Amino acid sequence: MKDHKKSKYNMWQNTGFMLKTAWEICRSVPFLVVILAAVTAGKTTAEMLIAPVLLGQVEEKVPLWELVWSIVGFSALLFLLSGLCAYLTDNSLFGRITVRLNLLRRIDTKVAETSYPNTLDNDFINSEDKALHSCSSNSQATESIWRTWTDILTNVIGFIVYLLLLSGLNPWLMVIVVVTAVAGYFVNKRINGWGYRHREEEAAYIEKMDYVNRVATKRTHAKDIRIFGLRDWLEDVWDRTLGLYRSFIARREGIYLWSNVVDLVLTFMRNGIAYAYLIWLALEQGLPASEFLLYFNTVSGFTQWITGILEKFSVLHTQSLDISAVREFLEWPEPFKFDDGEPLDADPGKSHEIRLEDVSYRYPYGDEDILSHISLTIHPGEKLAVVGLNGAGKTTLVRLVCGFLDPTHGRVLLNGEDIRKYDRRDYYALFSAVFQDFSILEASVAQNVAQRVNGIDEARVWECLDKAGMTRTVQELPSGLETPVGRQVYEDGVELSGGQTQRLMLARALYKNAPVILLDEPTAALDPIAENDIYMKYSEMTHGRTSLFISHRLASTRFCDRILFMEHGKIAEEGTHASLMALDGGYAHLFQVQSRYYQDKGTDGDADAFNELSGKGGSCHE
Repeated sequence: MKDHKKSKYNMWQNTGFMLKTAWEICRSVPFLVVILAAVTAGKTTAEMLIAPVLLGQVEEKVPLWELVWSIVGFSALLFLLSGLCAYLTDNSLFGRITVRLNLLRRIDTKVAETSYPNTLDNDFINSEDKALHSCSSNSQATESIWRTWTDILTNVIGFIVYLLLLSGLNPWLMVIVVVTAVAGYFVNKRINGWGYRHREEEAAYIEKMDYVNRVATKRTHAKDIRIFGLRDWLEDVWDRTLGLYRSFIARREGIYLWSNVVDLVLTFMRNGIAYAYLIWLALEQGLPASEFLLYFNTVSGFTQWITGILEKFSVLHTQSLDISAVREFLEWPEPFKFDDGEPLDADPGKSHEIRLEDVSYRYPYGDEDILSHISLTIHPGEKLAVVGLNGAGKTTLVRLVCGFLDPTHGRVLLNGEDIRKYDRRDYYALFSAVFQDFSILEASVAQNVAQRVNGIDEARVWECLDKAGMTRTVQELPSGLETPVGRQVYEDGVELSGGQTQRLMLARALYKNAPVILLDEPTAALDPIAENDIYMKYSEMTHGRTSLFISHRLASTRFCDRILFMEHGKIAEEGTHASLMALDGGYAHLFQVQSRYYQDKGTDGDADAFNELSGKGGSCHE
């Protein structure tokens, strides 16, 4: 469905954009458009001329050999032009695809590099979907625009040639031809546009029938259909919807019938007048049969050229809207500085202090702040734990520290300087992280750890895998470090368990060797024994680096220098494990509840403790 929002660019500006893009990527594309248009128009003109020319030679009683040579000549010309058309059409395809794929790559780059807040913006996501759709296939605007311009130029060249051929006739005949062609185009466009104007109604019928079809044929619904006797209901819904859809099609075709009637009337009027005029010339002024045929064919072709120009400009307008969607997405404003920001050295040997200064944050369209007036200093080399129930604001705090979000109030400072002035990519280089929603690539184990294809330090990869507790697992894989992970790309790939994947991501974070390491629920997919193993190696993994450990499991906090207990978007308590337990506040209460859960597993007290924990869940945005 097309967006009714007015486009930022018109079709001439978008044509210029595509020409500029083609000139940078594949300069042959616009030249082939012009050449193919000229050859196509020449072929059509030759096909139209062959009969009148041969008939003229018969009227002039030329020798048989001359007539034969004319036939051979026209045949050879048509053969040459047809072959050239086919050759140019096939070979122009490669350049057009290259241009489209370049735009697709630019869209992908924009998505990969855009400021993180854009990824949370529904308008940005919708714009991305439209841009990707416009580059998704050969028939989409970013490639088919070249075929449209080929057709436009073909029709313009044909129009000019046929206009010259008809220049010797009465100009009023030309006026009649042009008026009937233009009138027929606009009337048919209005009538045939009925389907587009009622496309939502048709889509609703189709969507409902598709839904019924999916329910009736999917294995997931098979048991319910049989147990609850849903077959009759499904058939009834299908039959009712199909009846409505048939009525819709009948209405549409009845309206389209008027388009054919109008076209028939205008064609009869135009051809009738042209026939009458040409017959009058033949009878009264001795117009030869060959010229009669030439002019009549030219009048018919002239109408097609006019209609073709109008139709193709209408298509171009529609394609321009799609190309505008691509341009508007690529030009989507960035709230962060990148290349225009100050460079920042991410040397892991340097000390970095991160400070949140009276920071508050509210998500777009949110009703209240997720974080409220947070002031926090993360000292160089400090091991900091951030704990709290779901919805307390832990994840949002992490996003602010990492520079994924900018506070709606307050500042995030790096060594006393506001991070907004830096190239945000350089700031990201300060962090190694394992997030809750980590991503694993369809690549080898080594490439997943090193995050590169070439120049991998295998000794370092093994060292990081060992720290993450993955050495034995990788050694037992069919190809060791070269074993592919996942089976979407590689048939011989391995599927790792949740815990193994989490360890692999931990090794990836260690390999980067950034000054700050951030672990957001890094043991969520591990069993208690494996979790304890990671905790025992925590000091070794984070040695010499600032670390930020986010968890709702308080057993992890004993390895950290300082603990922040978050509640309702604020730092409710702060201190060591011992001092917070002595305070006997929210942290101590939560620790006691969790301890009871693990110690009394399987008892009623365990269920009460679990309910007490899970009953305090929070918002979808931490």
